[in-house]
Amino acid sequence: MTVLCRLFVAVLGGLAVAAASPPSARGAELDCVIEPKMVVGVGAAVEGLLEKILVDRGDLVREGQELAALEASVERATVALARARTEIQAPTKAGQVRVEFGGRRLAREEQVFREGGISEKEMDETATAKALAEVSIQEAGENLRLARFELERAEAALEVRTVRSPVTGVVMERLLSPGEYVKQAPILKLAQLDPLRVEVFAPLALMGKVAVGMTAQVLPEGPVRAPYIARVTVVDRVADAASGTFGVRLELPNPDYRLPAGLKCKVRLPEQGTGALEPPRPQGR
Repeated sequence: MTVLCRLFVAVLGGLAVAAASPPSARGAELDCVIEPKMVVGVGAAVEGLLEKILVDRGDLVREGQELAALEASVERATVALARARTEIQAPTKAGQVRVEFGGRRLAREEQVFREGGISEKEMDETATAKALAEVSIQEAGENLRLARFELERAEAALEVRTVRSPVTGVVMERLLSPGEYVKQAPILKLAQLDPLRVEVFAPLALMGKVAVGMTAQVLPEGPVRAPYIARVTVVDRVADAASGTFGVRLELPNPDYRLPAGLKCKVRLPEQGTGALEPPRPQGR
């Protein structure tokens, strides 16, 4: 065999060994996708006519912010009526007047009774009238307490007709318009963009070398080429035999929403045994 042939065989053998040898975690660069932390279809808790939508696609929203509302004229009237009932004070004041009058009357008649001016029956009637006046105050207090419960129930019925954001994020899509009847379909679709999720399908050779808590560099594609630091939060314990991969999820902070979701990316894992990467230099806005 000539020298050239032996050299050619050696090169092929080296390539075969390199191809057969499993990749290591040191400097591994894997394909990934950047996704929202959460995508939520937001709907109403009850059925009704959609009265207004206060946001549009691309708007930033805060958790608890009002997004839309159903028609609620009946519920608002019910709240006003219940609130008026909690403000009624006449029964309590009338009971207090009767108790005060009954006390004065009872004191006078006790003196007359001791002098023999009235019968025991009349004295008993006066004491009973005072006791009933005291009970009327208690009844007025209980009715006021029930009225406050009715107000809370009416306010709750009104509140469920207001659609609020369950997350802080961005509006992805408006699915309904004012005037449509809302049943079980979502009205809006929201995406939580802080933090972001980075989904990676790692080769089986890296199983056992990637652990929760490790940090890695994420390099988004396109115009956003600056490296970002993400932390491993999920490592699948079940691999996919067909593709020879297992899933890894990383969490990527995105407080200023500079990084959009939906980008392809590359993940650079740390050197094996270190479990961490140095953070990148600050990037200009």
